[in-house]
Amino acid sequence: MGFFSFKHELAMDLGTANTVIIHDGKVVVDQPSYVTINKKTDKVEAVGDMAYSNFEKENNDLRSIRPLRDGVVADLEACQVMIRELIRKAIPGRGFLPRSLKIVICIPSGSTDVEVRAVKEAAEKAGANEVYLIHEPMAAAIGIGLNVLDPMGNMVVDIGGGTTEIAVISLGGIVSNKSIKVAGDELTNDIVNFMKTEHNMRIGERTAEQIKKSVGSALINLENPPEEFEVCGQDQVGILPKIIKVSHKDIAECWEKSILKIETAIENALDNTAPELYADIVRNGVYLAGGGALIKGLDKRFSNKFKIPFHVAEDPLHMVSMGTYEALKNTSKYRLLIK
Repeated sequence: MGFFSFKHELAMDLGTANTVIIHDGKVVVDQPSYVTINKKTDKVEAVGDMAYSNFEKENNDLRSIRPLRDGVVADLEACQVMIRELIRKAIPGRGFLPRSLKIVICIPSGSTDVEVRAVKEAAEKAGANEVYLIHEPMAAAIGIGLNVLDPMGNMVVDIGGGTTEIAVISLGGIVSNKSIKVAGDELTNDIVNFMKTEHNMRIGERTAEQIKKSVGSALINLENPPEEFEVCGQDQVGILPKIIKVSHKDIAECWEKSILKIETAIENALDNTAPELYADIVRNGVYLAGGGALIKGLDKRFSNKFKIPFHVAEDPLHMVSMGTYEALKNTSKYRLLIK
């Protein structure tokens, strides 16, 4: 094969919050799914890390947006630009050499035909010659190391930025699945609203994200609780600055309603599972993936609630992308799982 016909293969986790690209078995891109656009020229000024650094700090000529919302493409043009620029970061020099590009992208299990076409079109317009799709919970299960082709019931709960994907998998297919729009973004909004109602303080999304990562908890009582997080914001009553210390107990209380919604979705998925598959899940446990799996005490809370072991994946942030890469490298084995 000649140098100029060299074929590249990429696995992409096109997430609402972060986009991860794997090339040759290595994570080469792991950046926020943000794009900064110049409102006067409609040109893209920044993508990924740089665009996120601009978020909530733009001047009147710039705006930073997230091309994906709730796990689906909300702005097709911005998504195309973001995919193209992140591919360039993944494969340096791609813009100067004609190459064939094959991509497998994971999508939410509840995606409609219109949403699936939007993702494919975005990747094709970004320069991909071959585009294949795989459902997120299936990719997560493969990344975790489960043999999804076996006649064995496995359950995966993937808590991402825009959606929580709950799926029961057996014999290479999704037996039952539930996709709800309660995930990282909703939990961030809960914190923003909590600070507003409980402390009369205005904070932005970025600060809420920092609080979530530092003291986010699903339980009031933790064995090793984190230290309180100091938050600086603006007093809603006036313009004076306000400093508040937030504990994991505060966040556990403000997240109660949202986590109950996730519990209800898991309960419905289990209720719709055949008895033999249910028995497998009880024996094997349920696997948590995605950024939400890192919430302190979440696995323990779910285990206590359902009397089934809940396991946090070894690298929950990259399980979906690793499973997508595994499907990319073994397309013949997983031919029925990718579209």
